[in-house]
Amino acid sequence: MTVLRGPRLTLRPQVPEDVPVLNAIVRMPGVREIWGPDPEMDDQDAFTILIEEEIAGWLGWYEERDPMYRHGGLDIFLAPRFQDQGYGREALRLGAQWLISERGHHRLIIDPAASNARAIATYAAIGFKPVGVMRRYELGPDGTWHDGLLMDLLADELIPS
Repeated sequence: MTVLRGPRLTLRPQVPEDVPVLNAIVRMPGVREIWGPDPEMDDQDAFTILIEEEIAGWLGWYEERDPMYRHGGLDIFLAPRFQDQGYGREALRLGAQWLISERGHHRLIIDPAASNARAIATYAAIGFKPVGVMRRYELGPDGTWHDGLLMDLLADELIPS
């Protein structure tokens, strides 16, 4: 099991015992507006974000393994009390470094809601660049379709801390 340690946080593989806490976080005001009313955080490969041993959030990752299209992807949420303090950038940077150096990916993607300026700024701060708007990409918590922004990061574009 890979555990990743940064200066202020740790990423450890998600375990079943984390799921109730993560599900509670994703339903909190400040998170649920993006993630919707009833997501379940036990359906993909993920790291649990720990800050001083407290579960602070979730960093999901995936891999496209087809050799012609091989790449990795990330997604993230943090409990509101850990937002706007640089923890998101640190967790994303650790996850991106791991996908590049340990999993061998040359390219990573992430796809925030096109209206989520805070997330887009966070992703850009570590080197992700906008690729294009995916129109009516995601069904929002309000029941309407919302645009998404596809962003990608090439391995040599990762901005160090």
